[in-house]
Amino acid sequence: MTLRLDLSGPVATLTIDRPAKRNALSYDMWSSLPGLLARVQDAADVRVLVIRGGEHFSAGADISEFSTLRSGADGAARYHEAVHGGERAIATLGKPTIAAITGFCIGGGCEIALACDLRIASDGARFGITPAKLGIVYDLRSTKRLVDVVGPAWAKQILFSGEILDSATALRIGLVNEVHADVDARVKELSEVIASRAGVSVRGAKTIVERITDGQHEDDDAVRALYDEAVHSAEYAEGVAAFMQKRSPRF
Repeated sequence: MTLRLDLSGPVATLTIDRPAKRNALSYDMWSSLPGLLARVQDAADVRVLVIRGGEHFSAGADISEFSTLRSGADGAARYHEAVHGGERAIATLGKPTIAAITGFCIGGGCEIALACDLRIASDGARFGITPAKLGIVYDLRSTKRLVDVVGPAWAKQILFSGEILDSATALRIGLVNEVHADVDARVKELSEVIASRAGVSVRGAKTIVERITDGQHEDDDAVRALYDEAVHSAEYAEGVAAFMQKRSPRF
């Protein structure tokens, strides 16, 4: 296993740990993501997940497997399903996710980062999505995530060219939320802030934002249920009590 999951404390960490390959993800690594994310979802004490690498976030899918596991149309289809099953597991996690991006964030690595709710990058981070260099058509759902983040014009430029972008460009086009010299310190600060907020509010916001980006613009019964859950929650009672008592809430 070259993915490490730490579930201790309110902020869980999933580390891509394959430095000899610049954290390129193998078929087995992609395939293990749904199970790992299920463990995060089931961990009651975990309120935020951070996904990180080391020197590099991830150089993408392991190209060395393309001539074996991804050989031929059938092999390519199986590999595609493993990749996008892993990506979907991150994107649909019912808890907020932050990608802490250092070094290369290319191809499948960028796909993982885009599946996260927030992306915080180091000054030296580099980004690219390169299916046009491999004769691959990028997955529709992953393409939508890219379009939602950077808009259609920049999504086309990134996908058509396969060029590598620096962190300043990534910040300018909205591919990342923030760029910092000390990305670990900022991610620690931000994840702890989010973990300290009302979970019912954070979960509701995540769900509603995702529904809006999927085209929903009016309340429905599912959204009204989120409002109802909040006002009947212990966190709402604590938030109001803390406000009235002029103290920090204890969620």
